[in-house]
Amino acid sequence: MLSIFGQDGSSRSYCDKTSRRSFLQIGGMSFGATAIGLPQLLRAESDQGKSNSHKAVIQIFLGGGPPHQDMWDIKADAPSEIRGEFRAIPTNVPGLQICEVFPKLAGLMDKAAVIRSVVGCKDRHESYQCLSGWIPDDLKSIGGRPAIGSAVSKLLGVVDPAVPPFVGLAERSSHVPWSDCGAAGFLGAAHSAFKPDGPGIENMKLNGITLERLQDRKKLLTSLDGMRRDIDTSGVIEGMDAFSQRALDVLTSSKLVDALDLSKEDPEVVARYGDGKPYQFQYDGVATRNDHLLIARRLVEAGVRVVSLSFGRWDSHGKNFDMVRDHGGKLDQCLSALIQDLDMRGMLDDVSIVVWGEFGRTPKINKEGGRDHWPQVSCAFMAGGGIRAGQAIGATNRLGEYATLRPVHVQEVIATLYHNLGINVATTALTDPTGRPQFLVEHEPIRELI
Repeated sequence: MLSIFGQDGSSRSYCDKTSRRSFLQIGGMSFGATAIGLPQLLRAESDQGKSNSHKAVIQIFLGGGPPHQDMWDIKADAPSEIRGEFRAIPTNVPGLQICEVFPKLAGLMDKAAVIRSVVGCKDRHESYQCLSGWIPDDLKSIGGRPAIGSAVSKLLGVVDPAVPPFVGLAERSSHVPWSDCGAAGFLGAAHSAFKPDGPGIENMKLNGITLERLQDRKKLLTSLDGMRRDIDTSGVIEGMDAFSQRALDVLTSSKLVDALDLSKEDPEVVARYGDGKPYQFQYDGVATRNDHLLIARRLVEAGVRVVSLSFGRWDSHGKNFDMVRDHGGKLDQCLSALIQDLDMRGMLDDVSIVVWGEFGRTPKINKEGGRDHWPQVSCAFMAGGGIRAGQAIGATNRLGEYATLRPVHVQEVIATLYHNLGINVATTALTDPTGRPQFLVEHEPIRELI
């Protein structure tokens, strides 16, 4: 919580002896999984300074594991117990077909690519691998591997001092890993995702405090530094002066708050994305929040480098085809709107979009009309970022059991996102707490796309 002391400038003891009237709270936040103050967690400028151009990534995680053979890899010639209920439809790319629930995306496939042969997935219901390329066990003793958003926060810093470089829009779900927007790992809390939940948005507003009362930044930072010495006896919070400066930049700017406020968007654009309601098949997962894709575009425009969000609950052990009709139709609406929106604004070549889940689904349909976990192969949809679009990469066998052509490792997808951001995964490393360099991933970008 960021606090401004009374005009007498006096300090007060904290914990139970603190009077609520002795200070003015102006910036409570939730950052990552740690409910501590905004100043402590806002990013300081990276050592490398601002990047010359604003490249960005929008990660759309389909929590639960989407069925690859009912989305981008329809098996029309397979037996009925494998094939399922959907037919393939042509796209605007000759010879490339996708599922019938995606008619809008079918008309945009010249601006996108599907990967039908993603390998390296683990049978674990979590977003960690899709957001970092690694599993949570890797380097766990020193905090784990950072998500791409946290790594980009460290490597590239901010575009605008008033806007965090990494934002997570994933709503909290009963199965918490499905709403994880990416961990900072060994990089620490300063590079965690900013999560603008409901109370957080309200607490970002100055609520009647005039800018004139915030003009003396030096005095404010001095007071905050004194507070740090009083409360940070463990040394966990470091560099608070820089974070406090960033907090003040955010609080004295409406840029981030405005980006999150869809009432400021053209109503026709809002309608084009839709709201994803009524929410169906949610259970212990997240809702089909179509509006989050629009907010992601607005956040990128405001200066965010990486936006992560979760869309729907795809763990279809039963009623798989009903779920795909519902979730797929809604995804078709908002994802096509996002691609068109970015394209019309001249942003598509700078903004990479990836849509995927933690694994695929079984080729054989179970007795409940569902498909079970199948980590042997899965799929991904990518658009923007300057990729060579209009193609399908890889293939599976007739039953959709395993990759037969051009297996694409999970880390190749992540490496492609880094590449699109201007980061060379072959030469770029992050220094871990032991002083050792750690490369971002161990695979190269997808050569067919770059």
